[in-house]
Amino acid sequence: MSAPDVVVLGEVLVELSSREPLIDGATLRLGFSGDALNAAAAAAAAGAHAALVTRVPDDELGDQLVQRVAELGVDTSSIIRASGQHGVYLSHADPFGARQFTYVREGSAASRLAMTDLDERCLESAGVVLSSGVACAVSDTMSAAVVRAAEVARRFVYDPNFRPRLTTPSAAAGMLQRLAPLADVVTPSWPDEARHLLGLAADASLDEALSAFAALGPGAVVLTCGPDGAVVAADGSVTAVPGVPAPVVVDQTGAGDCLAGTLAARLALGDPLLDAVALATAAAALSVGGQGGTGRVPTFTETRSALAAARPVEELRPQ
Repeated sequence: MSAPDVVVLGEVLVELSSREPLIDGATLRLGFSGDALNAAAAAAAAGAHAALVTRVPDDELGDQLVQRVAELGVDTSSIIRASGQHGVYLSHADPFGARQFTYVREGSAASRLAMTDLDERCLESAGVVLSSGVACAVSDTMSAAVVRAAEVARRFVYDPNFRPRLTTPSAAAGMLQRLAPLADVVTPSWPDEARHLLGLAADASLDEALSAFAALGPGAVVLTCGPDGAVVAADGSVTAVPGVPAPVVVDQTGAGDCLAGTLAARLALGDPLLDAVALATAAAALSVGGQGGTGRVPTFTETRSALAAARPVEELRPQ
């Protein structure tokens, strides 16, 4: 089998989501999500051969999970079937992106992913390896696996994806400092995540955040700004990439993962950074039209059309 364009390392979760508040009697929709799956699905939809490295319980629900991963176009050959329980999270659809998830994941099968589970030859030959701060926060063994993957990867993209219910700002900042020098691209979000990770004052500017992230040593910083798009700092230039209007907003769950996965895919397939970011912001804008992390995974044709309707990629050049 040819080397994957993108390898995503992390945890897949059973997703129980509702369009109403999570109270007694709420109707729940069962699906599969988690930032690793969301990103891998986006990478596959963006045209990449995307593979997912994780552990999945060897039970009937695990069978359905792996089947869903395959349906999303993601290579399942690196998924390890193992004993253990599923990680679960509950959420209600939130068009404004203000919610926090409720997790039941301690001791999950995926949390036992370790360096010994990695196929380093696959990681070395992949176009891009992608992982996140969520994976680093799940367990010490998974965190060590992410660091090792970053060390051997030809190109590494790191999404800090800070979640205060999983880890502390200081621990998340420590992982960012450890991984940023190994990363070709980091994709923190502005403003809340950036301020937590960098310890910035509430009135700190976007330019201050960019400078602080760049000082950590990544090849490039893609500071994501929700519907406003992203700001890219690379090769001594700073470029604003405007957002693409979302046709409909149902749930912002997974939008950042969609952006990271699309970005990784297009970089692996040879797109220049600014073009890849533009396509990634368009894909993220479309992704919020579905419920749950993989409720709306736009095709690359849809993503290109949405971007073309907003502006030509060729207009995006450093200022």
